[in-house]
Amino acid sequence: MRTGVYESAVLINAALDDQQIDSILSRIKDFITNNGGQIREVDNWGRKRLAYPVEKSKIGYYAIYRFDGPSDIVAKLERTYSLDEQILRFVTLKLDNDALEQLEKNKTLSSTIKDEIIPDAVEIKTPVVEEETNNEDNG
Repeated sequence: MRTGVYESAVLINAALDDQQIDSILSRIKDFITNNGGQIREVDNWGRKRLAYPVEKSKIGYYAIYRFDGPSDIVAKLERTYSLDEQILRFVTLKLDNDALEQLEKNKTLSSTIKDEIIPDAVEIKTPVVEEETNNEDNG
């Protein structure tokens, strides 16, 4: 059976409490691993404002799963997504070599920028401004 690298983005109803969202996220992770997949990375973006309302929700919880798996896992995974009422939207893509290289470049670039900026950060001190008092007599 052929395997590939996939990226699955999920939009979850943000009206749920954190415990319910964590439960959905762990169910997705377990589903992938139980069906022959191996998680590479889980990127939780958290709650974000949506560009337009989705099923009357203005805020959604975003999570992105990158995983290796057999080719038939996508159909099973998306079927599971569609049966869960709390998953508002989803998309799963097969990543080619160019996409994987770009992801690695982005990780390297992000860590390089972080290493360059954070150590060189200078503490910004706000100048102390003394209050001026008006001692003039008006009279």
